[in-house]
Amino acid sequence: MSFDTAIDATGKRVLTFDCYGTLIDWESGILARVRPWLAAAGRADIPDDLVLSAFALHQARHQQPRPALLYPEVLSRTWGDIQATFGLPDDAGQCAGFAASCGDWPPFPDTVAALRRLSTRFALVILSNVDDTSLARSLRMLEVPFLLTITAERVGSYKPGLPHFETAVAALAARGFAKPEILHVAQSRHHDVDPAARLGIPTVWVNRRHGRRGTGATIANAATPISRVPSLAALADALGV
Repeated sequence: MSFDTAIDATGKRVLTFDCYGTLIDWESGILARVRPWLAAAGRADIPDDLVLSAFALHQARHQQPRPALLYPEVLSRTWGDIQATFGLPDDAGQCAGFAASCGDWPPFPDTVAALRRLSTRFALVILSNVDDTSLARSLRMLEVPFLLTITAERVGSYKPGLPHFETAVAALAARGFAKPEILHVAQSRHHDVDPAARLGIPTVWVNRRHGRRGTGATIANAATPISRVPSLAALADALGV
């Protein structure tokens, strides 16, 4: 797969970001939390990608039919489903631990430095499929200030629904930023590239899983971004900041 070494951002003043999977390394965070549980149950043989695929599918089952469900409850129910899928013991304590784990997932190694570079030229915004409390914990690790943060809790919807993007466009317009000045940045083609394209918002796909098979903790989707980069540092390079 080829990546872009330069991106034409003429007229762009705002970068909107997906958070988990793009800025935060949720796959490593998820696996770090659940691997000890799998080992204790004698199921250390389950491959990482199979755990992540199960997570993606079960998470979607709870997010889309129940858009008002807060993300910690989504995580709790998702881990309960994964327990059943792999024949693991039914453990409510693990479900509670998984529900609380989101704010502990680490940033990618390049995230903070790249955000600092990008913030010298662009206003930064987060569009996230989590709750306000979980995102607040992650923001402390990201360090860089964001103009706006829009969560699933705030809009009562989960991506790939459109309310995150519609809310962002309206909120940014109120601050003097027009829709054509927005460039979206995300790892998930399912959650972000597809819905942004439906609203005419161009997206840079940060392919955090380049060199690995499958789509990990996200559902497969063939939506086409305007540009592709392998990392956030590469995005900053391609934008010339």
